Amino acid sequence: MTDEFAPRTAAPDGIAPRPATPDGIALRTATPDEIPALLALWARAAKGASITDDAPGVAALLARDPECLIVATPVGDPTAVLGTVIAGWDGWRCHLYRLAVDPDHRRRGIGAALLAAAEARFAALGGRRADAMVLDDNALGHRTWEAAGYRPEPQWSRWVKPLTA
Repeated sequence: MTDEFAPRTAAPDGIAPRPATPDGIALRTATPDEIPALLALWARAAKGASITDDAPGVAALLARDPECLIVATPVGDPTAVLGTVIAGWDGWRCHLYRLAVDPDHRRRGIGAALLAAAEARFAALGGRRADAMVLDDNALGHRTWEAAGYRPEPQWSRWVKPLTA
């Protein structure tokens, strides 16, 4: 486990501090042994499912970029996953996926803290703009992303082609 997402109280070397995480919440990167807990959280907290929402898909993600999946847990109980965000960086663009917070723990600032950690990761990697995949009919998601300063770009459409049957 890492403490790279621990709240900062002072800005080192002129870098703006990250917003503090909510009281009693710790942020860290996910580990492969948490894959079942991550999938369970997404099943109850996220709207919609993806073709990669399975153990092999998440394992491949973590094998390729072990720092990309950020989890929120209660301080003192690192096994209880309360929220997630995937902060994918391909060397060109910053992509956000699977921002999800356990329904019993919403409205506590966990989602905002996860996004702040993802954005700090992107900035450290040299990213200049983050984009998020949000379902058109996900009204709660729209409010969350808008509150965080994100806006839809209506001139873009997502084009997809499944590569597996």
